[in-house]
Amino acid sequence: MGRRIRDTDPGRLLTRRAFLVGGAQAGLFGLLFWRLYDLQITQGARYRDMAEENRISTRLVLPIRGIIADRSGIVLARSEKNFHAALVPEQTPHVTDTLKRLYDLLEFDSSERRRIARDLRRGRYRLPVLVRDNLDWETLSLLELHQPELPGVAIAAGEVRSYPFREVTAHVLGYVGPPTGAEAGDSPLLNEPAFRIGKTGVEKYYEKLLQGRPGSVQLEVNAYGQQVRELAHTPAVAGQELKLCLDSGLQSFAQERLAQEKSASAVVMDAATGGVYAMASHPSFDSNLFSRRIPKERWAKLNSDPLTPLLNKTLTGAYAPGSTFKMVVALAALVDGMSPDFSAFCSGHLDLGNHRFHCWKRGGHGACDMHRGIVESCDVYFYHLGQKLGVDKIAETARRLGLGAHLGVDLPHEKPGLIPTRAWKKKNFRESWQPGETLVAAIGQGYMLATPLQLATMTARLVGGGFAVKPHLALAEGDENSFPSLGLRAEDLEFLRNAMAGVVYPGGTAARARIGVEGYEMGGKTGTSQVRRITRAERAKGVIANEDLRWEERDHALFVGFAPVHAPRYVTAVVVEHGGGGSKTAAPLARDLLIEVQKRDPAGALAKPLVMPEKRPEPALPPEEDEGAAFEGEEE
Repeated sequence: MGRRIRDTDPGRLLTRRAFLVGGAQAGLFGLLFWRLYDLQITQGARYRDMAEENRISTRLVLPIRGIIADRSGIVLARSEKNFHAALVPEQTPHVTDTLKRLYDLLEFDSSERRRIARDLRRGRYRLPVLVRDNLDWETLSLLELHQPELPGVAIAAGEVRSYPFREVTAHVLGYVGPPTGAEAGDSPLLNEPAFRIGKTGVEKYYEKLLQGRPGSVQLEVNAYGQQVRELAHTPAVAGQELKLCLDSGLQSFAQERLAQEKSASAVVMDAATGGVYAMASHPSFDSNLFSRRIPKERWAKLNSDPLTPLLNKTLTGAYAPGSTFKMVVALAALVDGMSPDFSAFCSGHLDLGNHRFHCWKRGGHGACDMHRGIVESCDVYFYHLGQKLGVDKIAETARRLGLGAHLGVDLPHEKPGLIPTRAWKKKNFRESWQPGETLVAAIGQGYMLATPLQLATMTARLVGGGFAVKPHLALAEGDENSFPSLGLRAEDLEFLRNAMAGVVYPGGTAARARIGVEGYEMGGKTGTSQVRRITRAERAKGVIANEDLRWEERDHALFVGFAPVHAPRYVTAVVVEHGGGGSKTAAPLARDLLIEVQKRDPAGALAKPLVMPEKRPEPALPPEEDEGAAFEGEEE
């Protein structure tokens, strides 16, 4: 056997090793070349953009929010300059370190720190976060001085919403605030740290119109995120100006007049156009608080106040309309073919089965026709009308007059009120409608609920010619009557207007609240809405005066009115919560509003505005009995 000779030639060994090393080097160079090709050719554009983004910062330019003005052009809401500091995470190498330096530099309480941390998480560390708003000059200078130590902290000029009339217009205008996460979504504008949107009132309803459109600016920045120069600029488009029907002078007067009560609301509107001249709710709040991040303690106090200052009671306050609803029942009877001469005898009560339904006047009114029934607000008379009509016919007329449904006013959070029917009770309670419930409904009690705005609209439709008037806040060009007819007979509406005029003349329930200037007289209807049930034992002891009860157990006082009587143009609805009788509390307030609106004559409808004569002694009137003092019409 031959032996295998091992190849030990050094030359051949070197050649093999060189080949392996060369192959490895070639592979590495190929990989490097491929990577360079990928970086420069395949993904070159992407990395160029990323490099540019590090050098060029594109920022939104926030639009100036539109002005809100009253009908005369008086500014009710405007935007004012302010400065804010924001943290831009993408321009901050170490967010935690930057925040620590910032917290060492300025005082931040625990709630502010939690809010910043929450906003960072919400934006997934990508979106700018507001650090502090409304910077004073001392804070602004301090931040500018330490800017190199705070990479990604940008100081910018912005806008803060200002409301010159403060509490006077708070419920109408509402306020602005930062968008919630759900509201902001992926919108770049809504995620801007200093941007605000309407949260309530006109600010919320007309958000799109007032918001405007953002612009943009391209800035060259250094490694610290500081601006080197501006490269391009697209200006923002400011929001549109919104003009309201509101008369700021009348609004101020109404809010001031309501402040004499503990809790009240009032509306003054045009019977022809539906324009709202005043919408006041007391107590109120200062809208400016929300423009500058309301303190937590102040928010908790407002939110827990039992008098609900944050709510616009003209829209959200739902009250039993009481005797103001008798106008609806009277119209339903006339539409059904009943004569205004229909007479019923009031002995002070009406018995139905084993229940007794009382009139507010303990001794009764005697024989009443429809005119007297309205003027003296006889409950027993309307019990009889209710029995003849039934609740469904009453409800049908109520809805024609704007009750029991949303009116569609240009404000959010409007409540629909409630007008019950047989079908409604069956659906909601699975019970049949009872005859006694019709009697209670006929005097505006029981399940009945209406807002002050609905009561004002009801009055406008009754006295303004029978058109389907709808209330509105925004002032439109050529704001004239263009509403469809309700199909009511002119003679029926005239009869009701005359009866309402009789309410504020001697013998009527609001005689002492009349306007004693010829040509400017008012008409109206009092109402007293019970909030508690009177027991048989209490009634046996005699009438309990509202003044003897705790405030929250007293009746609500209501009044709806219009002026001038000969050519109705202005209507009002007033509700004084737990104010007692409508004639004593609500009617004088409504009279003052109707005097003021006729003095100002915002519609330009009067031959000349009202001028009140100097105060002189009033002619003697018989003692005025307060409707509802006997807890009108409660079933025992």
